[in-house]
Amino acid sequence: MPPADIENADGHRIVSHLDELLADRGMTLTELAERVGVTIVNLSVLKNNRAKAVRFSTLTAICDVLECEPGDVLGLRPH
Repeated sequence: MPPADIENADGHRIVSHLDELLADRGMTLTELAERVGVTIVNLSVLKNNRAKAVRFSTLTAICDVLECEPGDVLGLRPH
């Protein structure tokens, strides 16, 4: 991960916590993708901090499956 004061190449500091959430729940990315109804490729992009956007419907489905809040899935890296 880049130093905290460096923004993503797209100019944002949003980071995904999917790895931690999946590990805490003993769930694979494949299982999450199936339960959410999106491709594993799309979830992988989000998980690896390469997403440029996320649909609210997808974020809602992720939160429903993982029983969490949007702030548990995404965070803001400090300046």
